[in-house]
Amino acid sequence: MAFDVYWRIPMAGDRSSWRNAPKTRGDFTPTVPGSIDPGLRDGEPDGLSYLEYMIDVARAAEAAGFYGGLLPSFPQTDDPWIAAAAAARATTTFRFMVAFQPGFLHPVHAARMSASFQRLSEDRLVYNIITGGGGPEQLWWGDTTEHDQRYVRTREFLDVLKGVWDGGPFDYDGRFYQVRDGGLPGPLAGQPKPDLYFSGSSDAGIDAASEHADYYLSWLEHPDDLKAKFERVRERTSALGRQARFAVRAHVVARPTEEEAWEEIRLGWDNVPPEVLEKGVFGVSDSVGAQRQAAYQNERKRYEDLIIAPNIWAGVAYLGDMPTVGIVGSYEQVAERLDDLVAIGTDALLLSGLPHLEEAYRVGEEVLPLFGGVARTERDLEVVREPVAI
Repeated sequence: MAFDVYWRIPMAGDRSSWRNAPKTRGDFTPTVPGSIDPGLRDGEPDGLSYLEYMIDVARAAEAAGFYGGLLPSFPQTDDPWIAAAAAARATTTFRFMVAFQPGFLHPVHAARMSASFQRLSEDRLVYNIITGGGGPEQLWWGDTTEHDQRYVRTREFLDVLKGVWDGGPFDYDGRFYQVRDGGLPGPLAGQPKPDLYFSGSSDAGIDAASEHADYYLSWLEHPDDLKAKFERVRERTSALGRQARFAVRAHVVARPTEEEAWEEIRLGWDNVPPEVLEKGVFGVSDSVGAQRQAAYQNERKRYEDLIIAPNIWAGVAYLGDMPTVGIVGSYEQVAERLDDLVAIGTDALLLSGLPHLEEAYRVGEEVLPLFGGVARTERDLEVVREPVAI
């Protein structure tokens, strides 16, 4: 059975540590002495671009044994489609998981873009379908569609994309999309379909994922909560005659010892402004996934208050990143927690750490070899699952 491990490609700059330092990599913050890609040379811009840093991270992750990279999409990021196309030319086997919201791209156009990407990259495109969390960020995109209707739109989008993929003619008459005699042209038709990772914790999200997802993707949660969520998805998917597969998205803070890992967290926590701790980090959103994450943060006076299970910490958002639940510990402990996830049914992992360049090597060299063996990151090799107590 395949087991794929992805690494995140930072799409809006990168920081040198978890200690709430400003971003010094990329041009999403002012370029100052010490900045990288772009940097300064004799006080003047050095001519490098942040795209080169993203490509460096992709190459590092590929060399470190990761199967592919997640390219997030938010109002404050570069466009993941463009970045993925550029990085595909600089890598060999690395897959690119492009995150996008179906509401802002017509499905026929998305199918054509995707098929062209498959031809360009030799079948290295992966989808991360996100339906949106509502609130101000959703309005940034100009989208006023309410929560459950966004999932109706996503389902229609995927119906159409799959319908035109192998050629035509294909007709569709939905609420959001209408297509007549659709279909991709000759050399584009019939390209290998990208694996589809689908997020959504609400009933509407789980219904849509059960119908369309190759992998149901969840942020890391308390293991008991995650297991229960997987069971809900498995039941609904089975009712449709499909088999559910699962993926988990998590930050990792892995160090030679557990004490060193928690010291990194403590140093970051000490820099969190008191008003941020008082207010919290979750704004207005109708995202059920975000609400589930926020529920772990009712008590947050000390960083220790947010340890919700052994080596599972729910305070990452206070250190400036999302999702807010991550894994903290020694190399061995982080590998054990990843094995715990496999034991409850996880089939793929999407990991990240700061800074992404150096941590790709660290996690690839120090954690993945302990995580059931290096073979677990290889698609064509058998995964041997050992039950692990949670």
